[in-house]
Amino acid sequence: MYRQLADELRPVTLDEVVGQNDILSEDSTLRRIIESKQIPNMIFYGPSGTGKTTVARIIAEKTNRALRRLNATTAGIADIKDIIEELDTLMAPEGVLLYLDEIQYFNKKQQQSLLEFIENGKITLIASTTENPYFYVFNAILSRSTIFEFKQIAASEVERAVIRAYEFLENRDMVKIIPEDGVSMYISQSCGGDVRKAINAVELLYNASKGVQSTVKLRLADAKQVSQKSSMHYDRDGDAHFDILSALMKSLRGSDPDAALHYLARLLEAGDLIGACRRILCSASEDIGLAYPQAVPIVKACVDSALQLGLPEARLPLAEAVILLATAPKSNSGVLAIDKAIADVRSGKVGAIPRELQNVHADSTEHKREQNYKYPHNYPNHYISQQYLPDELINTKYYEYGDSKIEQTAKNYWDLIKGK
Repeated sequence: MYRQLADELRPVTLDEVVGQNDILSEDSTLRRIIESKQIPNMIFYGPSGTGKTTVARIIAEKTNRALRRLNATTAGIADIKDIIEELDTLMAPEGVLLYLDEIQYFNKKQQQSLLEFIENGKITLIASTTENPYFYVFNAILSRSTIFEFKQIAASEVERAVIRAYEFLENRDMVKIIPEDGVSMYISQSCGGDVRKAINAVELLYNASKGVQSTVKLRLADAKQVSQKSSMHYDRDGDAHFDILSALMKSLRGSDPDAALHYLARLLEAGDLIGACRRILCSASEDIGLAYPQAVPIVKACVDSALQLGLPEARLPLAEAVILLATAPKSNSGVLAIDKAIADVRSGKVGAIPRELQNVHADSTEHKREQNYKYPHNYPNHYISQQYLPDELINTKYYEYGDSKIEQTAKNYWDLIKGK
């Protein structure tokens, strides 16, 4: 029966697992837990193809417990009940090790059905998820589990698995594999840290290559076809979407044009034009702000051009906008000011609007008390001191001038006008 190459090459020991040195090195906590065979409830969190299922299988083999596997995308309460019925029987005398893949797809009721048996130790849960468990796993499960994060695997580590795949195929089929320069690294880089994808790409490339006298040549051009766009870990509703948007925004704020362009490219390659535009527009006001107010209309013009052009041409004005924002002076004084004002309003610090500012000129026809509003343009330098804040907030300061050149110029001007 046909088995995918990735399954045939699945590691059987922790030493064979590619990457994850942070959690699987000789002195790591997870490794010591596994070797002790005293397995707690655990949640494995990380991208696909990073070894979560493999490590769970290795753990099962090191314990005396019956291994049961469920995938939350297809399993339900009935499947959980079937496992519970096995407890304390000859089928599972030492309890069950339950590997629950994609736990984020279980609803609250389904997750809670496991609680009693997790607490008494009859079921040891090892759950995996590609999403942040703090957002998708209910607190009752989280509080009873230890979370281990599996990181995206570096291309240099993935290349080890690619070469191992060559060696396996050579021994299995009695051939000599000769990859063109760059083939192995291209596959390793294009898989986006997913070892399974890389090995699947090797298998496809091998099956599509022509052998001559027991020699199989792997061409770079073919590798590019079987690996195209597989590096994009991207789901518009998942963590990757928000991680890339966050990375773009933080790179702009951190004044790193190269990083900002990288994350913009990832968004555009995934076709997320709207997400990119929204983050860029937001950064113009949030991070550049009053240090360079002209950034807002310039970036708005770039975004409008991008939306009218569509992809791929949209990359041109958006690249200009990203470089402008990343290299512009920064100020968050506007953000701090409005957030302080909103905090006061939400806490009830509002008060009556001073009569001078109300949209009236007299209380009534019987009581003609003048509003006494002073029109600033009638005074020198278009300024006159008068009360604008409600009585309860007199002398409250929301806006503090930033240290950018534009804001300090404005401060000096008003200090002079106001006689400070």
